[in-house]
Amino acid sequence: MKNLLILATAASALALGACGRSEAPNTTAANTSAANEMETGNATAMGAETPAVTPGQAFANSAAASDAFEIESSKMALASSSSAAVKSFAQKMIDAHTDSTAKLKSTTASLSPAITPVPALNAEQQKLIDGLKGKTGADFDRAYLAAQATGHAETLELLKAYAASGDVPALKTFASGLVPIVTAHLNMAKGIKA
Repeated sequence: MKNLLILATAASALALGACGRSEAPNTTAANTSAANEMETGNATAMGAETPAVTPGQAFANSAAASDAFEIESSKMALASSSSAAVKSFAQKMIDAHTDSTAKLKSTTASLSPAITPVPALNAEQQKLIDGLKGKTGADFDRAYLAAQATGHAETLELLKAYAASGDVPALKTFASGLVPIVTAHLNMAKGIKA
């Protein structure tokens, strides 16, 4: 009820503010965005599904989730691996994906409207993390390296696709800049013997 009252007040304020003036083309997008936010809030308050996210938001979410997966699984490797090579690789992944997360946040914050990456793991990433739990030594190393190869291969495809046909130029640049880095990570993961 409180959410509906807030939404009704916001809608009234927008309607009153728009009365008696013509909109310039550059304010239409802002008003449409505000209306979409109100619809999203209203739909959520009423229990309906929220509208689909933009391609840029979906890419940012996937990139953030990829970083979160790499960092979380690599922290597990530091604790559970028996291999110095795997631990060294894991630390490199933590460092590189922490840097990638910072670059993504910086890039999305400068957009208008800003995009906030949501780093929620997808079902496959969560399954891989769950599969690593309870493993130690060589068993862990094999599972971790397989998960790294899978994760980096999927991320590489995501980056290449968005760099080629994404809808946000700054995110396209971000994606294309990461392609060689993720390619190197994939090759490193495949090159380590467990």
